[in-house]
Amino acid sequence: MKVMVFVKATQDSKTGVMPSEQLLTEMGQYNEELAQAGILLAGEGLHPSSKGVRVKFSGTERSVTQGPFTPAQELVAGYWLWQVDSIEEAIAWVKRCPNPMPGDSEIEIRPIFEAENFDELLTPELREQEDRIRAQIETRQQK
Repeated sequence: MKVMVFVKATQDSKTGVMPSEQLLTEMGQYNEELAQAGILLAGEGLHPSSKGVRVKFSGTERSVTQGPFTPAQELVAGYWLWQVDSIEEAIAWVKRCPNPMPGDSEIEIRPIFEAENFDELLTPELREQEDRIRAQIETRQQK
């Protein structure tokens, strides 16, 4: 199963406080362990919400709001995309993670929908489209 692992923002990360060299070193070692275990598919830190925007949809209307956004605990400071055998395996890996922030912090794990989760709803045309999109993504990633 694939899971998205969210590192929740804190007041420090929301305002752009950069991690310490020690934390970068610890996280680098942890990421290396994830990669060596074959779990890590992707992962990055995110700029603070002050550099982001939100696009709100209301019918056919679209409106753009510039960051920063609040409250900090509702924001994401970084993420990993993992391939694991179970949610329990993901939990075990998160428990091994160095604290990603100075002080208290939180990491959220959420399973990702995969095509088979929509088996009853996918027409042959939609399944073919999904396969085409995934092939395009794989080709692009190999470049």
